[in-house]
Amino acid sequence: MARTYVVTGAASGIGKATAELLKSRGETVIGVDLRDTDITVDLTTADGRASLVEQVREKTGGTIDGVLAIAGLAHPIPATVAVNFFGMVATLEGLRPLLAGSTAPRAAGVASMASLHPVDDELVTALTEGDEAAALARAEILAADDSTGSLIYSSTKKAFAKWIRRSAPTAEWAGAGIPLNAIAPGVIVTPMTAPLLETEEGREQIRAGVPMPLNGFAEAIVPARLLAWLVSEENSHLCGQVVFVDGGSDAVIRGDSTW
Repeated sequence: MARTYVVTGAASGIGKATAELLKSRGETVIGVDLRDTDITVDLTTADGRASLVEQVREKTGGTIDGVLAIAGLAHPIPATVAVNFFGMVATLEGLRPLLAGSTAPRAAGVASMASLHPVDDELVTALTEGDEAAALARAEILAADDSTGSLIYSSTKKAFAKWIRRSAPTAEWAGAGIPLNAIAPGVIVTPMTAPLLETEEGREQIRAGVPMPLNGFAEAIVPARLLAWLVSEENSHLCGQVVFVDGGSDAVIRGDSTW
């Protein structure tokens, strides 16, 4: 029997590849994005997040089998905070009640190997405390300085990875039989990264910060396959894992330090 999935960020990049992969397998997919999808909402706003939940409820009758929170930004601007953390968490938490009617509910989000890069501790703290006003205010300050703007993206991804780890084992998720996990991609060839990869100089600069000894930069279908498995019925016991699909970046950067 076909399963019903909600995929945010479905108009491009990893989200589009994931939605297309699931559809090719006969699954029902409700795509969410700013354009060209089943549901058009702006996840930087509270109204957009609430509208997402309401529209999904209307389209499905109140029952879904999986949520894939993929929508995100990589720009050094405050909106990245609003989408990458608060929009993603609101998607997963807002749609969680609709998973209750599934016999095999699943949820997954997208972190990044950038969570291993330098971050702004003040921003990470505001994010993990769920203080959106404070997080946006801090992001405004970081964005105003070219030397700190890049910390916004890595900070959102670290905070989201921490949220996954803290939330997954709780009564609301694991206790309700819902595996909640995330992936942490390395450099993925998408419209968002294309400008950085146009020249050899740009590619070398990226490789310096994101070493990927196994097969180099990846096409969007690579993380899409992992996401599709995480929300499949086969995944019954992964809980709170942030799985690095990064060509070896995590292994190079952290080595065995996690042990």
